[in-house]
Formats: sequence, structure tokens, C-alpha cells
Amino acid sequence: MSESDKKLFETILTDEKLSAVKNALEKDHAITCLMLLYFGLGRWGPAKQFIKDHKGTISDGTFRARMMEFEQIGIATSVKLDPLKRYYVKTELGEKCAKLMLQSFNQITKAMEKVPA
Repeated sequence: MSESDKKLFETILTDEKLSAVKNALEKDHAITCLMLLYFGLGRWGPAKQFIKDHKGTISDGTFRARMMEFEQIGIATSVKLDPLKRYYVKTELGEKCAKLMLQSFNQITKAMEKVPA
């Protein structure tokens, strides 16, 4: 660990915007919702079906809560379908965050392949 890594972590903990992103990504199903958003599944029905097709579950309340948080921090934007319903699309920041998350998982996968079972 370098001193610059420690400083970065301290900044993540204290910077208003960075800590908001960290807090949003720590919550229940946040990474799943980020990936759904990235792949154009920002509407509840298609998102639910995608998760179900991959043997997972997520509640509509959790999905909506994460999307609203993502909208608050600039990762998503909402589009009204009618007065009560909306769907979410990724912003430029959302796309960048999702790509970085995928790259991180790719690197973790490579590192795990090198670890003996």
C-alpha cells in the first residue's frame, strides 16, 4: 500500500461526491442495478426478467431505490412513461462507472485464476 493509495481512500471517505458514489455502490443490489442500467435494462419489467433468467431475485422497491439514488448522484436519469411510472437510462458518468466496474471484475477474475484452488 502506498501513501497515495491511503490519501485516495481518505478522499473517497470525505469528498461529498465520491463518498456518495461509494455509499450508493455499497447498498443492496447496487452493482446489479448499475449493470442493468449499463445494458439498457432500466425499466422494472425487463430488469426483473433478466435477473430471473439468470436465477436471481431483486425486489421492485430495491430496484427503484437504487435507480433513484443513481439519479441523485448523476449515474442515471429518469424518463417518465406516465405520471407514476418511469424508466432509467445511464448517463455518461453511469457508463464510465459501469465500464470501470466490469474492468475491475475482469481483473479480479484474472487474479483468481492464478490462485491455487
